[in-house]
Amino acid sequence: MVQNQNQPIYILPEGTERFLGKDALRMNIMAGKILAETIRTTLGPRGMDKMLVDGTGDVILTNDGVTILREMDIVHPAARMLVEIAKNQEDAVGDGTTTAVIIAGELLKKAEELLELGVHSSTIILGYRQAVAKSIEILNEISIDAKDAETLFNVALTAMTGKGSEIAKEPLAKLIVDASLKVEENSKVDKDNINIQRISGASVEDSEIVDGILIDKGRSDPGMPKKVENAKIALLKYPLEIKDTETSAKINLTDPSQMQAFLDNEEEMIRDMVDKVIDSGANVLFCQKGIDDLAMHYLRKAGIFAVKRVKKSDIKRLEKSTGARLVTNIDDLTQDNLGSAGLVYEKKIFDQTVILVEQLKDAKAISIILRGSTRYVTGEIERALDDALGVVAATIEDSKVVIGGGAPEIEIAKQLKEYGETINGREQLAILSFAEALEVVPRTLAENAGLDSIDILVDLRAAHEKSNFIGLDVLKGKIADMKEEGVVEPQRVKTHAINSAAEATEMILRIDDLVAARGALESEGAGDDGMDHSGMPPMM
Repeated sequence: MVQNQNQPIYILPEGTERFLGKDALRMNIMAGKILAETIRTTLGPRGMDKMLVDGTGDVILTNDGVTILREMDIVHPAARMLVEIAKNQEDAVGDGTTTAVIIAGELLKKAEELLELGVHSSTIILGYRQAVAKSIEILNEISIDAKDAETLFNVALTAMTGKGSEIAKEPLAKLIVDASLKVEENSKVDKDNINIQRISGASVEDSEIVDGILIDKGRSDPGMPKKVENAKIALLKYPLEIKDTETSAKINLTDPSQMQAFLDNEEEMIRDMVDKVIDSGANVLFCQKGIDDLAMHYLRKAGIFAVKRVKKSDIKRLEKSTGARLVTNIDDLTQDNLGSAGLVYEKKIFDQTVILVEQLKDAKAISIILRGSTRYVTGEIERALDDALGVVAATIEDSKVVIGGGAPEIEIAKQLKEYGETINGREQLAILSFAEALEVVPRTLAENAGLDSIDILVDLRAAHEKSNFIGLDVLKGKIADMKEEGVVEPQRVKTHAINSAAEATEMILRIDDLVAARGALESEGAGDDGMDHSGMPPMM
């Protein structure tokens, strides 16, 4: 709104909220800080879990940062920026999501302190950029070249520690390393080639690797063969049933024989489709759509192992591993489109029927059967395995690791402070603040373990005058040489976390005008007093 001869002129819709300058910046910083504080208590082996309940009453128990942020109904746009960096961290590396968010939150907190001292946001951004460049340089210096099986095992073990898989983290870490090495090709691990299938009803130690593809379905008809050797596999997107008409149709029958002729015609059409499957030479059929009961009867008589309504992801996996091509029209199904496998069979594991496709020639496909007492247990362990798979894949690809336990952050902070002293101008303040912000990682690890964070930080700083391998051994409650303890992480986790946190912070610090429809920055439970009566902060 602007004033023109005492007459207001509206350029924004009525009810629009607008925050300018420091007000906008303060709101956005507060949103980021609150989000970081929300998941901060989940960091590390002694981190706490969050219970998330969705609108349908479904419960998720987890301390996985990205899962918590995905499930929370985040409304505030600045907070959603931090959610995005967590998602990107998960996609790029598979771990370090909580680290990225709490570093971003601490960078915003330090920026707020500098703003109050009169340092301009542009100066803070420039200093942060210099600090990021120097941090990556330091990370490259302190990283270790490693790709051997023992290092991969330790990387997986570190990623799973404190994530609900404590009971059997060693055998699970071995499963992940074995699976990753089996699908490795030219120092690359395609995570899509590793399928993790949860099956409740046993202990975690009963989890196992299957050298092949697992599909969580059974045969379409119990009369079909239970096992097929030398399988010729057809993948069909076309339904083996009569399609419903797209518009309402009415058929007038004036004679009983016409009804029989109509039924005979439908049967003939279905028989025709099944004959095309038989003529192709296929003895195993995976159909993405439905299969009519009559079609199943003919397939059973022909001795064909058929599965209906197979998930798209499983179809893609089968297509890649068996050499079969997905056929979208039944008329195009020929022998040339078939894939092969040495063995296809149905198996019952506890109360779940699954199909296993094994003995795949020159194909890299692995399935992990994850067992657990309840679906909550297997759900949390699956998230831990996903993290472990991501970090093992990153280590195989980069062959670079850093020591864990907060050691890299302390070393980077130490060297950044020395670097900052050589910089003239107010950017020096931003660089020093960046260094202090990185110390939030070891400080949070100590706090979550019930330790005195001030004493731990003092001890770590002193120890890093002699060795950059010293970190916090949370399980023992004291500082230790984390290299000897086998606590290692991929360098990519730290690099990506620091870059992402700094980029998100820079985006937020650049905003000096916030325009939003009324109520856009509040959750559904927020009332006129600005408080969220559902128990959540108004910006979340």
